[in-house]
Amino acid sequence: MNDLAVRRRRLEVARRAFALWLACCAGAWVPFASAAEYPDRPVHLIVPFPPGGGADNLARTIMPRVSQALGQPIVIENKPGAGGNVGAELVARAAPDGYTLLYGTNGTHSINASLYRNLRFDPVKDFAPVSRMTSIAAMLIVNPKLPAQSVAQLIDYARANPGKLNFASAGNGTTSHLAGELFKTMAGIDIVHIPYRGGALAITDLIGGQVEMMIEVMPNAYPLAREGRVRGIAVSTARRVPSAPELPTIDESGLPGFEVSAWDGVLAPAGTPVPIIAKLNAAIRLALADPEIVEALKARGAQPVPSSPEEFARHIAINTEKWAKVVKASGAKID
Repeated sequence: MNDLAVRRRRLEVARRAFALWLACCAGAWVPFASAAEYPDRPVHLIVPFPPGGGADNLARTIMPRVSQALGQPIVIENKPGAGGNVGAELVARAAPDGYTLLYGTNGTHSINASLYRNLRFDPVKDFAPVSRMTSIAAMLIVNPKLPAQSVAQLIDYARANPGKLNFASAGNGTTSHLAGELFKTMAGIDIVHIPYRGGALAITDLIGGQVEMMIEVMPNAYPLAREGRVRGIAVSTARRVPSAPELPTIDESGLPGFEVSAWDGVLAPAGTPVPIIAKLNAAIRLALADPEIVEALKARGAQPVPSSPEEFARHIAINTEKWAKVVKASGAKID
């Protein structure tokens, strides 16, 4: 091969190498370019619970402000079923582009891992945490006709009437389910679990007298207690809730050591580019710093607790271990 041919061959090899490098750079640049433009169309937030419940109400309180920060609409879609698993699985399988997000809870990302034998998604590997949003107190409520004004009186009544009291929940695996199971175990009483497809439906039957009691998140329960449609007995947190100082804790009023609180946050499908996660996190933080949003949340018994993605991931890990112990102690399992 003469020198000219060698030079031509080297030039061709170099040209091909440059073309390959350029293609690789272009491929690597796509996520960053799209992240810089994100969002350029509406974002869909999947709430894996029915409309009108505590989760739905909180999402609809916060997301309009997040939408303003992003400059695009956030479309809330309710996809209930299997304690939040139906909606969570949908997001786990979605494209990791920031346009399909999950309103996750301690149910979808801590409780269900121990409660359900066969989850069709991995709560850790299939998601990228964006930010925690709130810490949510729960509230022990009863039908107003039930002759119990306190936790101690309710426990005494249940002991005198074994198997005759029904406790409602927003569905198998929800906070209200596990809180009721924990109450039952710690009090040593025989009460029957009645699961519903959402907290709103459960409370409707509680008001109507079809069920007698429930431990439900305060955004759903407290407004009805103020109206007298249900009787508020106590809150589930370790300390009294500032927005409802008249309510004692379950711990201080008859069941020492009882403490349950719920939480929520936003998660994206695993593989979502870090710059997109950062944009979403900043928008959520901005929303949760808005005084009007803060007051609206506190009025519902929720406290804003924005976090970094890393802090949210650690929080999920700690709570998964905590709720696993509650599930084991209760003996609750769902196939």
